Amino acid sequence: MSETITLATRQAYGKALAELAEKYPQLVVLDADLSKSTMTADFRKAAPERFFNAGIAEANMTCMAGGLAASGKTVFISSFAVFTAGRAYEQILNTVCISGLNVKIAATHAGLTVGEDGMSHQMLMDLALMRTLPGMRVMVPADAVETRFMVEEAINTQGPVYLRLGRAKTPGIYPADHSFTPGKISVLREGNDLTIAACGMLVAPALAAAERLQEEGVAARVLNVSTIKPLDKETLLKAARETGAIVTCEEHNILGGLGGAVAEAVAEACPVPVLPLGVADRFGQSGKPEELLELYGLNPENIRKKALQALALKDQA
Repeated sequence: MSETITLATRQAYGKALAELAEKYPQLVVLDADLSKSTMTADFRKAAPERFFNAGIAEANMTCMAGGLAASGKTVFISSFAVFTAGRAYEQILNTVCISGLNVKIAATHAGLTVGEDGMSHQMLMDLALMRTLPGMRVMVPADAVETRFMVEEAINTQGPVYLRLGRAKTPGIYPADHSFTPGKISVLREGNDLTIAACGMLVAPALAAAERLQEEGVAARVLNVSTIKPLDKETLLKAARETGAIVTCEEHNILGGLGGAVAEAVAEACPVPVLPLGVADRFGQSGKPEELLELYGLNPENIRKKALQALALKDQA
């Protein structure tokens, strides 16, 4: 098996755009004056005639993208998640989603791991906002390899896509030659005592928590739920039936994100305990990414504790 790659998903995004520029001549990229941070500067170097800096005007950028998409282009727009999902929400709703346009929102610097930029830049509600939009596909890659796959998947997906990316480096989960199936939950570890369903930055801590649980005699199944919408209910409900309890893990508010999506699906078809682990309905604050993850409890030890709580609830059922 080939080695994994440790890289920020935003960096992998920029590399993927540049790599795919020649393969997809209809591909156009817009940025809101943050191309060196979102890494769309890589695409600008590869295809300068198809790159446009819209300036610090995210709402206008979204409408520009809608016009380009209506003329037959596949358009990526990029800025920080707090500006795309937040400031441009109305334009995403009215210009992109209502018309089902082929616009892909690649939002970087999501979650607590923006770090020192603090609460004004830490978008913790974007998954909840985006997954409630009809027709919007919502994806959160776990590492660089999955990011590369999802960028091309977004290009080949008709209609709106929201791609959530991070600032900080993310440990490699998959080898470079891994084969993905679009939209499917990836089972990273088997186990029948309970399920840990994670996305994005928290997939690696979920795997580490499963290792600790194994030492205590608890076999945890670990799922990478990188496509939040549409949700792979088949794999999720199979895990619910076979393990009887689920812990969800996300670098996002516990309201409305991955935990909400999982709980909705499970409650409808296979009711089992679902315990969310994420930011407990709080705002972020300034600090180093690793310090913030510890402060807000987004670490292997708290995932382990949450798993033991889920097991206790399972036993009471």
